[in-house]
Amino acid sequence: MKNRTYIILLIVFWGCSRQTPQKESVSNPKVDSIQKLVNIAKTTKELTLRDKKAYLTDAELLTKELKQDTVQLKQLSEISLAYKKLEDSLEFRRTNAMVLKMSQNLKENTVLGYSHWDLASFFNSYGVTDSSFYHYKKALSSFEQLPADSTAKSLKGRMYYSMARLQDSYKDYLGGEISATAAIKIFDELEDNYRLYNSYSALGMLANGMGNSDKALNSYEKAREYLDKAEISNKNKVIWQNQNNIASVYLNTEDFANAKQAYQQLLSSTELKEKKPETYEKALGSLAYSVLKADNDIEGAEKLLGEAFNINSEFGELYNRARLNYFYAEVLAAKRDTVKAIAQAKESYAVARETFNNDRSLDALKLLTQLDTANAASYAEEYYQLDEAISEEERTKRDKFARIRMETDNIIEENQILTKEKQVWAGAAFLLIIFGMAFMIIVSLYVSNNQLKFRQKQQESNQEIYNLMLSQRGKFEEGKQLEQKRISEELHDGILGEMLGIRLILSGLNNREDQASIEQRAALIEKLRELEEEIRTISHELNHASYEKFHNFIVSLEDMIDGIQKSSGISCSFVYDKKVHWDSLLGDIKINAYRIVQESLKNCVKHAKSKNVSISFQSMENDLKLTITDDGVGFDPNRKKKGIGLRNIISRVKKIKGVLDIDSKPEKGTTIKVVIPAKYVEFEIPEKTEAINV
Repeated sequence: MKNRTYIILLIVFWGCSRQTPQKESVSNPKVDSIQKLVNIAKTTKELTLRDKKAYLTDAELLTKELKQDTVQLKQLSEISLAYKKLEDSLEFRRTNAMVLKMSQNLKENTVLGYSHWDLASFFNSYGVTDSSFYHYKKALSSFEQLPADSTAKSLKGRMYYSMARLQDSYKDYLGGEISATAAIKIFDELEDNYRLYNSYSALGMLANGMGNSDKALNSYEKAREYLDKAEISNKNKVIWQNQNNIASVYLNTEDFANAKQAYQQLLSSTELKEKKPETYEKALGSLAYSVLKADNDIEGAEKLLGEAFNINSEFGELYNRARLNYFYAEVLAAKRDTVKAIAQAKESYAVARETFNNDRSLDALKLLTQLDTANAASYAEEYYQLDEAISEEERTKRDKFARIRMETDNIIEENQILTKEKQVWAGAAFLLIIFGMAFMIIVSLYVSNNQLKFRQKQQESNQEIYNLMLSQRGKFEEGKQLEQKRISEELHDGILGEMLGIRLILSGLNNREDQASIEQRAALIEKLRELEEEIRTISHELNHASYEKFHNFIVSLEDMIDGIQKSSGISCSFVYDKKVHWDSLLGDIKINAYRIVQESLKNCVKHAKSKNVSISFQSMENDLKLTITDDGVGFDPNRKKKGIGLRNIISRVKKIKGVLDIDSKPEKGTTIKVVIPAKYVEFEIPEKTEAINV
């Protein structure tokens, strides 16, 4: 500590005693001392992290002695950035917050933009992409307030590029394409070839994500043209990256012949392995897969993968290892070594989950459903749940990005309106001063007073309208979410149940060629056509026309029960009260009761392993009682975690204001009872009715 104090005193004394030449502007000794302390903390390698932070603390103390103006602001900004480089997140956040507040008060848009930029890159490094996107957008807004010179334009372009990269990571491809295009427009005007290369590369990634391979290839080729014009160091590394991007497009589109050629061209560089071993390893693995698929060269593919595994083990890149395990599983499957292929696919899935590689996790699960037929159903279910979770997370991020864009654009628009209003008022004041006659002043004051009252009333009206819009928007979003949930339930309960039965039968008929099997496969194909009609019906439900399908409710139930019975081999019995006017029931009751039965039977097939199921639908005074009983393995109904099928049943019972009772014990079977209030289309049910569904 004594040595550090001595250095500080020496710096201050040297700054104070230094004579400034007459032709140069007089510098501030405290500012010079602050800059020296910050530079010591940033550049001196011999100091410990604790000592570096101590220098920055001393620099901040000196900064507080400065006048609160742009000079103090810039010094504090340098200290905040130094904390960021030292990876001291707490001190960086604290000083960055001070810089943001001060730059807003001083209306210093340059420092404000850089502070938001620092915060955006900080959040991005920790994977908090929505906060990162928000601060990139705020930085862009600040830079848009600067005079339209080349520096300000370049800063705006860099923000657009950064936003596009974030949007690509969460598959907001449309928004990312808009951001990348805006960046290209700016850098093209500035003739910034290297940043044009980056922006076109981002555009290629977005197009590749959308499955538009032609546009992706065109973008990468355009990027290469600008890269050739750019004057940068280590250009070879960037060229390798560009070539790898092009090869990846061919690989993703399964154009294995061109992918093989592109990766061979990339690997022909003698310096690639030494200078970019991670790219070399990726290219080797991709080339192995391309050779396998294009030439069916199993031995060559296995040799290339062996070298790729050695490089991966040397550098310990766990994220890329999942990819190599997946490729090797494909090679082993081609060799018909199914046991080892399954082991490699499982290893790929485990590593992918550990490194949060969602796309590779899905690929591994998909491959396991093909290789491990005995456990295909569980892998398929896991694939479905993971895909749903990933899609939900991506939708949430895209919605956040959209809200950030909308809110920021609204703020900009309001600022522009305020600026125009100020200009109008300034012009009016100028005219009043020029023609400052007493009578006109009095009149103008009277008019101005009325205008202010009118504007106040208008603002109150606008606020009321805005509140109403917010209320309506909330209701709209709530309705939208409920409708999405309902459609999800319809798809899960209806389509997936039918598909499960068809898949089970087709699995058994796959290797049979007798006439009966051929006829049964034809019947299943017809069933698939009916499923197509089912999907179309669910689509029509958006216009509230789906309930027309249940023109004969009991017949629909019998057809569905009979179909599941034939597809699964379970013995199903169905009885109902023939005195009930079933087709006069409200559409909500019919379709939800239908789905409850369908989901229950699907659970009997998938989970309960039942042999016999009985379904009863009876009248009970003013209610209807639906009972579904099976002799399956049963379960504990009090467990906290419930499957999506059971949750859908609970949700549907609530929709029709029914009462659900589940009686089940392990190895004792399950009984589901639903009591539903009977509601009919007519206000009164005729006293004498004849059975419709005899």
